Amino acid sequence: MARPGPGTRTARGIVRTEFLSDPGAVAIRAAERIAQVAREAVTERGRCALAFSGGTTPWPALRALAGEDVPWDRVHLFQVDERIAHSGSTERNYFHLKEALLDRIAIPSANVHPMPVEGEDLDEGARRYEAILRKIAGTAPVLDLVQLGLGEDGHTASLFPGDAALEVMDRDVTVTGLHKGRRRMTLTFPAIDRARCILWLVTGSGKSAALERLRAGDRSIPAGRVLRSRAVLLGSL
Repeated sequence: MARPGPGTRTARGIVRTEFLSDPGAVAIRAAERIAQVAREAVTERGRCALAFSGGTTPWPALRALAGEDVPWDRVHLFQVDERIAHSGSTERNYFHLKEALLDRIAIPSANVHPMPVEGEDLDEGARRYEAILRKIAGTAPVLDLVQLGLGEDGHTASLFPGDAALEVMDRDVTVTGLHKGRRRMTLTFPAIDRARCILWLVTGSGKSAALERLRAGDRSIPAGRVLRSRAVLLGSL
């Protein structure tokens, strides 16, 4: 695949892109950027709110982030999405967030906000998570950084092609239909788009076609509908 240039200009802004030599280099650069955002947010506003996605791509970046200089006592961590599964399940994104980052840093437990996916009323859980977002990040919530991944089918967060969650514009958190046997809880497009920075991490040759569509602003895939003007993409394919 030909390497794209420094940015693809569309009606929705510019996706600033940087392709690195391998996934390890992506992880290091991502960790540096997230740490910088956190430090600047704490300096400017006294706190920082970050949201991390699931999937395997972020894990090395989270491990690298644990070694960065971050004022964790002033940082709040949220999830972009989560599978509906019992506590401790290895299918949970939180399980891997804990292993890759939380167990390696000194962060107050009150600053960590897992999605409440274990109750019987998932819609109520989504409303409660939205209330926490408002409490920490304002009304309407503005996260300092949202880290996103990209699926081969063009999904991002847990916003999958054809799912009703794609059309939820009046809430910041919603619950999806079944995908590979699991429902999910996810941030919606409005919550993602308000972020001060959107950081895409994309690795793996199988995502080349989806990446081209993302960078072209193809709104027929979920990832192509995310706001582009404050987006940065780090990749290795």
